Amino acid sequence: MNDSGKMPDTTINIIGMELVLIPSGSFRMGGDKKLEQAEDHETPRRLVKISKAFFMGKYEVTQAQWSEMMNNNPSEFKDDIRPVERVSWNDVQAFIQKLNTKEETNKYRLPTEAEWEYASRAGSESSYGFASNANILSQYAWYRKNSADETHPVGQLKPNAWRLHDMHGNVHEWCQDWFDRKYYSQSPSNAPLGPSSGLAKVLRGGDWGSEDWYCRCASRSLSSPNRRSNRLGFRLIRMV
Repeated sequence: MNDSGKMPDTTINIIGMELVLIPSGSFRMGGDKKLEQAEDHETPRRLVKISKAFFMGKYEVTQAQWSEMMNNNPSEFKDDIRPVERVSWNDVQAFIQKLNTKEETNKYRLPTEAEWEYASRAGSESSYGFASNANILSQYAWYRKNSADETHPVGQLKPNAWRLHDMHGNVHEWCQDWFDRKYYSQSPSNAPLGPSSGLAKVLRGGDWGSEDWYCRCASRSLSSPNRRSNRLGFRLIRMV
């Protein structure tokens, strides 16, 4: 809380990670079969409630932030202010554990898939966080059309309405959930946490090598929690 007793809109943590307050609310999660040719595992589209506000990284975790915690930089496209990549889901858990220990808290974690899509949409029901077509995607995302086949420093392009940068493109972002193609048809409507077990973890947002369609808010990808790739990174949330 600040001096007025209100929750601050942004906060900066011990390693310089800027986080934005995301309000609680409800949204329609998933893709539209007719309007965006959504895949089966993005449906059925349904109303989901995010019952608690949370802080979310304004940017993807950078190589400098990773290096400060882990004393290494596994990334292929080296640059302190580019997103860290070539980190597995399991590697990210080690990073989170160290960050929580350093701040003497237990509030940092990966976003759930529902939290990630809610933040990506930022109040919009369109295919992307800014519009229903990809005509201006290059203003918001590094993807196949404009990336020159590499990552780029975080925060160079336009943010969404909730001031989050690179929610489309640059690197695919790990989520906390296990992946299940049929989960949407049976998941709870209030703060879904994903399946209790599985073989692959959820990835969201598209990356520097993705076609525009894979950068949609509803697009879901998956990978083994052990996989490392120059197309995979992450951002964190901190619970309020």
